[in-house]
Amino acid sequence: MTAALPERYRARRGQVALVDVPDLLLASVDGAGDPNGPAFADAIRALYGVSYTAHFLLKKLAGEAPRVLPLEGLWWVDDHAAWDTFTRVAVGEAAVDDVDRALWRWRAFIVQPAPLDEDLLAEAVVAAAAKAGEPPPAVEVSRWCEGLSAQLLHVGSYAEETPSIVALHEGITALGYRPRGRHHEIYLGDPRRSAPEKLRTILRHPVEPVG
Repeated sequence: MTAALPERYRARRGQVALVDVPDLLLASVDGAGDPNGPAFADAIRALYGVSYTAHFLLKKLAGEAPRVLPLEGLWWVDDHAAWDTFTRVAVGEAAVDDVDRALWRWRAFIVQPAPLDEDLLAEAVVAAAAKAGEPPPAVEVSRWCEGLSAQLLHVGSYAEETPSIVALHEGITALGYRPRGRHHEIYLGDPRRSAPEKLRTILRHPVEPVG
């Protein structure tokens, strides 16, 4: 039987909730541009290659291993005008697609659950790259602590996230917090296997108390 996902991967549609995200081990790839482009697709393949390699290395050593966790992504822009548009998205004055996708920056990653550690993950990065047969994107091994965050579940296509993003930010304000850091998405659905209207994505944003 497949083990249940950790509590932080559970969210309800249209209901904003707070979650305290602990220090985590990541395999990640940084990039820029349209997520429908080849760079993001290559990053996803590399991350799953490393994650499944790490899973089977641990299983060989310990006899068992936790499940491979979902793909996640951080999204931001460095361009000031584009950032202003993203800010307007959060209050419902613009749509995500109003920002030129060529300006988008992203970090795609998969959390590596304990008892996986940095050494075994680094070994998996080398092994997965050798197996790929061609130079894959550079997969980084790091630790990251997002801390207190707000999240909700979006059901539907990625192109229709704007109302859910607005609801998330309205909920953050209603709870007495303000956003900090970068927009975070957790992909519970696989677009290669699910109809767009059935995709499930957790939208998350780190927060801090107002004042």
